[in-house]
Amino acid sequence: MKCDVAIIGGGPAGATAGNLLAQEGIRTIIVEKSAFPRFHIGESLLPCDAPVFERLGVKLEPAAFLRKNGADFIDEGSERQETYLFSDGLKGSASQAWQVDRARFDHMLLERATEVGSIVFQNERITSVEIDDSSVRLQTTHREIEARYVIDASGQDAFFARRNRSVRPIKGFGRAAVFCHFQGISAHISRELATSGNIRILLVPEGWVWVIPLMSGRLSVGVVSRAQGVNTFLLDKVIERSVLIRRLTEGAARTKATVIRNFSYINQRSHGARYACIGDSACFLDPVFSSGVSLAMLGAAHVADILIPALRGNEEGRSDLLAEHTQHMVHGYKAFGALIHSFYHTSLAANLFFAKEVNEDMRAGLISMLAGDIWRPDNRFQNSLAQSARRQPDIVWDSSPGSFY
Repeated sequence: MKCDVAIIGGGPAGATAGNLLAQEGIRTIIVEKSAFPRFHIGESLLPCDAPVFERLGVKLEPAAFLRKNGADFIDEGSERQETYLFSDGLKGSASQAWQVDRARFDHMLLERATEVGSIVFQNERITSVEIDDSSVRLQTTHREIEARYVIDASGQDAFFARRNRSVRPIKGFGRAAVFCHFQGISAHISRELATSGNIRILLVPEGWVWVIPLMSGRLSVGVVSRAQGVNTFLLDKVIERSVLIRRLTEGAARTKATVIRNFSYINQRSHGARYACIGDSACFLDPVFSSGVSLAMLGAAHVADILIPALRGNEEGRSDLLAEHTQHMVHGYKAFGALIHSFYHTSLAANLFFAKEVNEDMRAGLISMLAGDIWRPDNRFQNSLAQSARRQPDIVWDSSPGSFY
């Protein structure tokens, strides 16, 4: 079976790339290992995705997904709480995002990619990929595919990174997460949570906790820890200790807890001749600021925009085709990485998130970063944060051909 571009993985990154390529008449095949809809974690989006949704022809409706106005940072130990609304960001930053059930959201994106012309094979795994000067040959569990280019959107499976042994852990961030869902949240709590739709980020001695409201009376709760040996008992302890979580979930049914490890890594060879890695197959950051899905979709759109003219000009085989894209994404990883590092290792929370008096321009700059608007040169807060990050010896983001910092 022949195509122009084969995509490994049908999650948000793969579906975005497949959609935009197919819209331009590029013959695209997406191979997805699961059968959609399927459960996935990572339910909180950022406002920066709005232009991508418009390009995809996807409209998120309040009947299906919960509008998210910002984030609440909470320290129950000191009774400090501060709300950050996206609408208070720098001029030009988008003002709202969404909390999404990933099973429904991902399925919608993949179906839209099919509608515009992508061929999608589900419940099918890639077993091998061979690249030569003229083509890419992929073997799946069901068929052989010949393509001019391959995009790895395999998420944390990171097909190319594992094959090339090019995964490098990013130190200093969270090591693992343990999470569960609560179902059957009471009607009055659901109305309370839907008022803003905000994600709640609770600061705890072990790290931090996410509390994400979802539609249909559901609540996602998880804790990210920097300690080793994370297990399900950590979540039990955190929930029992939190007055807020116990109030929100009173009377609700709780799903079995799940542990996710291998947090925070970068693929040192995220592109090459006839291949590119996008989304979590290129880099995965600690999820404290919900950057994962947004960076994945933005990165996928950026790759598609470069690849379309390259395919038309028969230049897709250039080994440096995605060099500019990699630097573009490195900027995003560095921006969120510096914010995450400051969150864990400095007094950022006390001096900024919970400060009684804050420079309004710096506060607006922080909010724009929280909204994912990180490729603008006029953000004083982001520029200051980047300068501080360069002086931090324990941040190491080695990537070929050189270091990020």
